Order: sequence, then C-alpha cells, then structure tokens
Amino acid sequence: MEQEDVFYRKAEYIETASGNKVSRQSVLCGSQNIILNGKTIIQSECIIRGDLSNVRIGRQCVIGSKSIIRPPFRKFAKGVAFFPFQMGDHVMIGEGSVVNAANIGSYVNVGRNVVIGKRCVIKDCSTIADNSYLPPETVVPPFTLWAGNPAKIVAELPESTQDTMIDLTREYYSHFIGRKE
Repeated sequence: MEQEDVFYRKAEYIETASGNKVSRQSVLCGSQNIILNGKTIIQSECIIRGDLSNVRIGRQCVIGSKSIIRPPFRKFAKGVAFFPFQMGDHVMIGEGSVVNAANIGSYVNVGRNVVIGKRCVIKDCSTIADNSYLPPETVVPPFTLWAGNPAKIVAELPESTQDTMIDLTREYYSHFIGRKE
C-alpha cells in the first residue's frame, strides 16, 4: 500500500541539518536535553519534556500531533526523581498518545490515543493498538501486539515487523512534503 503525501507549510516547521522536521507549534521543554538522531518528524502540538530528564529519540521516528513524551519518574520519601527516556529507531507514535515509558525499543508502532504508564519498557518490533492503556511498569516483549484497557497481548507479530516498520517510517518521511505558502 502506497503512502499518501502529507503536506505541511514550510514556515510551520524547522528543518535541522540532520533532516529532523520539528513543528513550530510543538513544545520542547529543556531542548538542550533532547537529542533527535536524524530524519525524525515531530508534528504540531507535541510536548516533549526534556526539562525533567534527558530524552533521546532515534533515527526516522514519527511523533504524531498532540502527543506527549515525558521521562519516567519515581516518588521517594524525600521527593521525586526523573530518569532518562530513550526511544530507538523507526518508531511511530500515534496522534494524541501520552508516553511516560522508561524505554521504547526500535521498530515499534504506538497507535493513536495510547497511554503508556510510567517506567514501561517496550522491546523491539512490538505494536500497541489504538486507544490502549499500558499499565505502569509493564514490559512488552518483542514481536507482540498489545491492545485494550488495560492492554494485554492479543497476537504475535511476524519476523518481518522490523522491515515493515523501516519501510513505513521511510515512506512517511519521504511523503512528508513541505510547501511554500
């Protein structure tokens, strides 16, 4: 299935030397602590909380509009501690999702309106279905599809998941086209 072209106004996005495309309408708190490794798209109205702890996002990731990414935290008797967040390569986060995970591996597809609880670990080549809630501290094994509220394993994914996600993110990036208007 061919990816349809997605058009955006060039004036509304900042394009970095490494090919990242970041919407001017998104909020990157603590931008000095946010690392985008290249060809990543951050769409409008996203919030990335680098002011709480370091946030590393891999190559060719897509973060859908109105998504929130914040590092995981833990409450202690004397306060709260935030921990670094890391996301692998070729990851798609759907529109309106809230991510509070400790780690998201590579080749992961997170659907629309998904809530990922604090300190979750999502391994490589997995998928979280639309409108799912992943409870705190859940470990998602590789090659699994999770869905529901609370999310549970509903299927296993084929070994071609890695290739599928590489193709999906590359196609999305190449069809994300800026227009001068």
